[in-house]
Amino acid sequence: MTPARKNSAWKDLTSKTSTPKTSTSKTSARIDSAGTAVRQARAVRLGPRSLLALALVSAVGAVAFCWPFLAPPTSQVSAHAKDAPWLFAGLLVLLVAVVAATISESGLGPKAVAMLGVLAATGAALRPIGAGTAGIEPMFFLMVLSGRVLGPGFGFVLGSVTMFASALLTGGVGPWMPFQMLAMGWFAMGAGLLPGPDRLRGRTERALLAAYGFLAAFAYGTVMNLAGWPFMQENASNIAFDPDAAVPANLARFLAFCLATSLGWDLGRALVTVVLTFLAGPAILRALRRATRRAAFEAQVTFDAPLEVRR
Repeated sequence: MTPARKNSAWKDLTSKTSTPKTSTSKTSARIDSAGTAVRQARAVRLGPRSLLALALVSAVGAVAFCWPFLAPPTSQVSAHAKDAPWLFAGLLVLLVAVVAATISESGLGPKAVAMLGVLAATGAALRPIGAGTAGIEPMFFLMVLSGRVLGPGFGFVLGSVTMFASALLTGGVGPWMPFQMLAMGWFAMGAGLLPGPDRLRGRTERALLAAYGFLAAFAYGTVMNLAGWPFMQENASNIAFDPDAAVPANLARFLAFCLATSLGWDLGRALVTVVLTFLAGPAILRALRRATRRAAFEAQVTFDAPLEVRR
């Protein structure tokens, strides 16, 4: 056999016996040797009981935020308009704690708790950086990326715990804190519910996360306005909540309140979230996914029998 034929035969043999390599692309997830996408691990898998608790608390939270538009002027809730925000705040503290405990019971293991502590501490430390400066709040982009990688269940717990730790760190404890915890839990959970968690990567994923962060930043500001707006009823203003007014009149007052007081702040928060998602997003997403793979949250722990027993 000539040297040329030997080289050709050797190439054919190695091409047939070589193991296919794992391939990656900018728009797809990791592909295993069988050509199927590797499913992204989740730190917490929501079970039926966790989903039920989360749905119930979200429903109660929606009522707690929107009660000025749900209660007619003749109702007892409107008659106690000064007390209602405090009552809802106390109720939300208990309900958020119940949801966090239920999710933890359904599979928040030691590795997930450790990652929760690190991310919550980081988010709590980031929040005071831009406090009082036109909506510069870098913690929001971290909540978006963490919820995206670690899933909606972990995102809800992370958002709630981060806001609670931040309130303790900055001295921002008040009747607004439970509303902040619930709203931030929704914020991070929504990032975990975005489409394509296993296959979408690269610029397309960052654009999706940036768009979500931009819109969700305004949504967060709006629902937090709902939490604080009823406290303004003592101020003689045409944008304050009026318990004796009809729903359309209060809705017009609320929209004027948002435009006058928080639009600039919400825009700053949204723009900072978008910019940081594009600039720091690739590195943080890679780090979070690498930590998730190494933690192997979904790996089943098995114990082999001793050698003497197996014999």
